[in-house]
Amino acid sequence: MQNNSLANPAPLGLMGFGMTTVLLNIHNAGFFPIGSMILAMGVFYGGIAQVIAGIMEFKKGNSFGVTAFTSYGLFWLTLVFIIVFKSLPGNSESFMAWYLFMWGLFTFFMWFGTFHKNRAIQFVFLSLWILFWLLAIRDWTGNSAVGTIAGFEGIICGLSAIYLAMAEILNESFGRAVLPIGECPAKP
Repeated sequence: MQNNSLANPAPLGLMGFGMTTVLLNIHNAGFFPIGSMILAMGVFYGGIAQVIAGIMEFKKGNSFGVTAFTSYGLFWLTLVFIIVFKSLPGNSESFMAWYLFMWGLFTFFMWFGTFHKNRAIQFVFLSLWILFWLLAIRDWTGNSAVGTIAGFEGIICGLSAIYLAMAEILNESFGRAVLPIGECPAKP
């Protein structure tokens, strides 16, 4: 049973995910080298803020939200750890591809969980599992063109999460659909 007396934590989680994803994928698209700004966003906004949003979803009784936000928050924390300590033995590009593939597999199944949710969240998860698998293909093949394509696709994914976060905030603030999110009919 969902507790509706609590604030909606989804915009916090979506913004943490979206902004961090856009910034990392500006790097993946080849515009900037990876630096402390992306790593800091990964730890604090992509990581910790999403874990907090996941805990808040737990309090609301939302299993999908707690699983998504907590998992992706911990993804960002592990990714930053991997980047910072990539010189440790056993950290090859092909093994990184398996890490990205497994996150893509998780996201693929989470995408099915969006089928009774709004179209905007469906798009976020669809574009995210495609992003993970493009990045895995990049690391398995060493093909930088695939990495560049993944970067642009990741920017779109992140922007879609930012859009959904702002739609939820504005729609709640105004009490009407200011930004459409493609509501699905209620579950049977």
